[in-house]
Amino acid sequence: MNTFDEYVIESLDEAATMQQRLKMKQAFKKNKGKIALGKKKAAKKLASKETLLKRATKQARDAIVKKLTKGKGKGELSFAQRASIEKKVDKKKAAIAKIAKKKLPDVKKADKAKLKKNKEKS
Repeated sequence: MNTFDEYVIESLDEAATMQQRLKMKQAFKKNKGKIALGKKKAAKKLASKETLLKRATKQARDAIVKKLTKGKGKGELSFAQRASIEKKVDKKKAAIAKIAKKKLPDVKKADKAKLKKNKEKS
């Protein structure tokens, strides 16, 4: 049986159907307290290398989506448009990896700045 994190990662590898989206929505709603607590704890720590790489990859995907949609946000697109964009983006894994590698130092710097800001706040 997969853990919740593994399920989310697996489901994000391909475009989610409407039914999958609703199921994820229910799961997040059910676990929102746990997720909030986890975020609060994570805010006090420096992110791991895997997490930073995941963030950089997400930024890279978003950059490619923005380029394909000519500057529109994903939220402005219909589900069908989103699905077709996701399929196009999935074909660009090499480009995403390359962009993510370039973005990694910026992501690290942002994480350190966030940690410093959180320490000053508390």
